[in-house]
Amino acid sequence: MERRQFLKFSALGTAAAVAPLGIISAGAANAAGAKKAPASDKIRLAFIGLGQQGRYLWGSFMKMDDLRVVAGCDVYDVKRERFQREVTDYYLSKGEKKPKVDIYEDYEYVLARQDVDAVVIAVPDHQHAVIAIAACKAGKDVYLEKPMTLTIYEGEQLIKAVRKYGRILQVGSQQRSSSEFAHACGLVRNGELGKIERIDVFVGRNLDPETGHPVECKLPRMEVPAGLNWDKWLGPLPESVYYHSDLDPVITPEQNEKLWGAWRWYKVCGGGLMTDWGAHMFDIAQWGIGKDLSGPCEIIPKGWGYYDRLTYKYDNGIVMTEGPVAPGNKNPGVRFYGSEGWIEVHRGQFSCSDPKFEMNKNMTDEDVPYEARAGHHRVFIDSVKSRIDPNVPVEVGHSSCTVCNLGNIAATLGRPVVWNPIVRKFMGNDKEATALLHYDYRPGYSLEV
Repeated sequence: MERRQFLKFSALGTAAAVAPLGIISAGAANAAGAKKAPASDKIRLAFIGLGQQGRYLWGSFMKMDDLRVVAGCDVYDVKRERFQREVTDYYLSKGEKKPKVDIYEDYEYVLARQDVDAVVIAVPDHQHAVIAIAACKAGKDVYLEKPMTLTIYEGEQLIKAVRKYGRILQVGSQQRSSSEFAHACGLVRNGELGKIERIDVFVGRNLDPETGHPVECKLPRMEVPAGLNWDKWLGPLPESVYYHSDLDPVITPEQNEKLWGAWRWYKVCGGGLMTDWGAHMFDIAQWGIGKDLSGPCEIIPKGWGYYDRLTYKYDNGIVMTEGPVAPGNKNPGVRFYGSEGWIEVHRGQFSCSDPKFEMNKNMTDEDVPYEARAGHHRVFIDSVKSRIDPNVPVEVGHSSCTVCNLGNIAATLGRPVVWNPIVRKFMGNDKEATALLHYDYRPGYSLEV
């Protein structure tokens, strides 16, 4: 779509796309009802979702001296017991005589506690929005795992909740707090690569060998393991989604998870690698080109005409494609092409066309797993105290998540879609695409803000 055509769709033009980060709505975070914690107070933190990712998170957060982990919640009893045991043992090792760490099956009991200041949400994607909105309404600040929401509509509602209730929300896009990605995006944003012409983003491959998109869930029904509340795991999903160990692996007190939950690969409850890794890599691409609060205006699926990759077109002429960024490198990553050269970044890796773009090797913190790096988590705690938005606030998390979902929508329809990132709607009265912005929750669940 021509730039002049795109600008006709909105009187705002691209002004909103270049709003400087850090003032997105820092004032809104001080809205009526927002609590300001004295710098000397310990933040009281609870965890909702105690699986493999949750373990990484509490292992990082509880090492901070200015917070105290007080509670955890999961729908699987063995995970609750593991959390309580590991957190209690940690505080005992620090000299506490009788550390108290409570556990719950229902997150509503966590949110009802007046002594909980903030929650860390690490549940499957289909529960992100419902729980995060409930947390905002309960007056809790939120650290929310990526992708921020399962659907684009859910993200819109979560933005409303965060700003209405004056909460701090940090999305777990931890690459924003990692040196190699900060260096790469700094080069692009500062114009060191000249005019950016193209971006290649790779999200990896999973069940579908040709794409990173989610697949239909055709898993056979299995018996629900003792101790797992499958109805609560489903949340807003229909009851026709049956339990299978791929969705929530069976574990025992002696055996932790060996694999990540495969719910993320299926359309009903995840977005495939497009959202699982795309929420990281498309996020970096948009950060680099200053489109954090905007997005692409045309999305063309792989196989349409002469397009051999999923392709995104921006109003400024930049073209972004999804696929391997360099021969032989199978790791998810991003490569920026500019008029002055190129740079390529992966986790723990940085390469470039000219030595002048190289980063200081001493800046990396590669010995610590990404999921457990405290830098991004530290940003959240500092934001809770200052009431100033973190480096990945709700609007940015939604923008990055939207890019991922737009790719899945175009792939599902098998044709291009035209998107207005300013008003965040499909153009041309595209009812088919609009219908894929959300799905019907089962009775008892809503996104009421």
